[in-house]
Amino acid sequence: MKDISIRTQDIYEIRPPFMFRWEESQQAHVLLYPEGIVKLNETGGQILDLCDGQTSVETLIEKLAVKYCASDRTAVRNGILNFLEVSHGKGWIRTKA
Repeated sequence: MKDISIRTQDIYEIRPPFMFRWEESQQAHVLLYPEGIVKLNETGGQILDLCDGQTSVETLIEKLAVKYCASDRTAVRNGILNFLEVSHGKGWIRTKA
């Protein structure tokens, strides 16, 4: 498996066939795909919501650090980068060309 390197200048989007949306019955953001559903926790949903094909990883980090009034921005940054690496590895997101 190749190493995934998330760069802060990169812009990500949800990769087809995944569809990201709020699911009222789950009271959570989910990723729908032909074989099933992935229920996301609150933070994961907020990160993927910003994988909109327009927001850079750096801007995504800043928005969530401000939203959570994070005093430890390094921890926020590392958590987001880790989540994006896992999401990319699972094929949920792709770099916007």
